Amino acid sequence: MIQLITFDIFGTVLDWRRGLAESCAAAGRPLRDGEFDRVVDHQGASEQRAFQRYRQITSRSLIDVLGLAPDKADSIGASLGHWPLFADSPAAMARLQKIARCAATTNSDLAHRAGVEAQLQQPMDGWICAEEVGAYKPDVRVWQHASKAMNVPFSRDWWHVSAYADYDLKTAMELGLTCVFVQRPHARPGPHHLAVRDLAELAEVASR
Repeated sequence: MIQLITFDIFGTVLDWRRGLAESCAAAGRPLRDGEFDRVVDHQGASEQRAFQRYRQITSRSLIDVLGLAPDKADSIGASLGHWPLFADSPAAMARLQKIARCAATTNSDLAHRAGVEAQLQQPMDGWICAEEVGAYKPDVRVWQHASKAMNVPFSRDWWHVSAYADYDLKTAMELGLTCVFVQRPHARPGPHHLAVRDLAELAEVASR
């Protein structure tokens, strides 16, 4: 029995690469080959230093890596929750919420929740984010906070879903969760119990 399904949001539910590419193009600085990963790695390094909100981390990465003007970089950082979801996400999430409670565990801010849920066309059952925890994944405190917030102990009955091993799946595996790797166009593979092409396939598997 599945008691809880937690989701990485950026890159798993929301199309992180497309959102950044479209925002940068609109700001007059299209992404070049390899720059998305450079931005992601810059953010990952910043997340392990003194805590800042994700809006600030995003803005700083765009200034340092892409040379964007601070006002344009901050505007992009504020708009992250409105970046497009993967096409399968809304319908699949609706199906999955009929099977078990579905919560976000996300390296983002509280303010980004509204934009994501508006696109899903329904609220998630929980939103455990870095701003609330005061730490970023892969820090175990994110999952500890989720366990308390959702009142679910670590076990194989808790499924964690992500396209990223470095941010998510390694820690989730160590905690004894069922790890689901989503093979998104931009993904970082790693340890998992189940691999799916998208959330629609996950909904099919979970409903059996």
